[in-house]
Amino acid sequence: MPRYSGPLAQALGYGSARLPGLLGHLTSRLASRLQCQKATSPGLENYNYPGSRDLLRLMSPRPDVVHCHNLHGDYFDLRYLPKLSARVPTLLTLHDAWLLGGHCAHSFGCDRWTTGCGSCPDLTIPPAIPVDRTAENWRRKRDIFSRSRLFITTPSRWMMEKVGRSILSMGLVDSHVIPNGVDLETYHPAEGRLAARRELGLGLDDFVVVFAANGVRDNVWKDMATLRRALDFASRALSGQVRVRFLALGESAPAERVGEATLEFVPYVSDSAQVARYFRAASVYAHAAKADTFPTTILEALACGTPIIATAVGGIPEQVRSLSLPAISVGTPSYPIDDATGILTAPGDADGLAAAMAYLARDVALVERLGHNARLDAERRFDVRRQVDTYVEWYRHMLERSSPTPKFA
Repeated sequence: MPRYSGPLAQALGYGSARLPGLLGHLTSRLASRLQCQKATSPGLENYNYPGSRDLLRLMSPRPDVVHCHNLHGDYFDLRYLPKLSARVPTLLTLHDAWLLGGHCAHSFGCDRWTTGCGSCPDLTIPPAIPVDRTAENWRRKRDIFSRSRLFITTPSRWMMEKVGRSILSMGLVDSHVIPNGVDLETYHPAEGRLAARRELGLGLDDFVVVFAANGVRDNVWKDMATLRRALDFASRALSGQVRVRFLALGESAPAERVGEATLEFVPYVSDSAQVARYFRAASVYAHAAKADTFPTTILEALACGTPIIATAVGGIPEQVRSLSLPAISVGTPSYPIDDATGILTAPGDADGLAAAMAYLARDVALVERLGHNARLDAERRFDVRRQVDTYVEWYRHMLERSSPTPKFA
């Protein structure tokens, strides 16, 4: 097992040799104590995980801070937050919007989470519930947060703005937007596009589009249907000029013919170095989404020096510096060619995605320029070491905000 050291371990109050043993002990004890019982009432979110109450008792010495990520997933009793946050400075990093409403991880176009939920338009959005108890779920969360003292971080300003409009703000002590980062030593353009294509058996002159997601075809947050239509339109527009290949990473399925293009599915790849090779081999990384907080795959592609074509939803406009194109306008800030790292289009706009693909397919020099900008921007803004350092400073800030105020005679 690796040894943990450096500022993160120090900030958590553990030495380099002790942290792995502590994590193993904590994991085994929690696993034995978490008697995960089903919710007593259909549609009511299940918080009945009594092992959560042992969290601090199982850690000796008590941690300086507790840093929580997604709290849905059948393992944590949300009702413990008030007591936990009263005893130890508690940080929540939001990767989706589940804490803000009555059941869903993202609400798409629905704003009922701002006023109390109820009459839910779609109970199937994950985490799905069978009966509409969203108003009751919303009220239970509101009560929990009103009695809590929480520090909040989000990877995007978009998500933090939602926090400010939500019931979660009732328990807010302080907040900070900390963008996610990636390992720039793994995700890099050093090998070059041609070398990566040779290793993967891809045509050196093809226009290669790559997209990656968990369960590419049926992922509820992504928009593979729009990507298919865009691929069809773009390949027909480019017919006789360049061959288009679309690689969809994250699912095993037979190859398809879409318009004049080939759509190939690549099974889930766990090796980061191999994922990086696909990103390096791509002419562009295409990412169509219906909802997304701050997708890591976009950051990885940027770090590999690959331009991005994506829909302007969620936090994506904060990741991609969109080239100024009169024919494609989505109302987000646009950048000149010396600063742009890709092209953003409106959600669900297959014509816009196709136009962006065709535009870049016809201009190899522009692809290279945007790719160069992408790597530089990743180095400036999305280095995982920068993310860690920012969190360590935030932990210190939390401790200062949580320390008793000195009394003077």
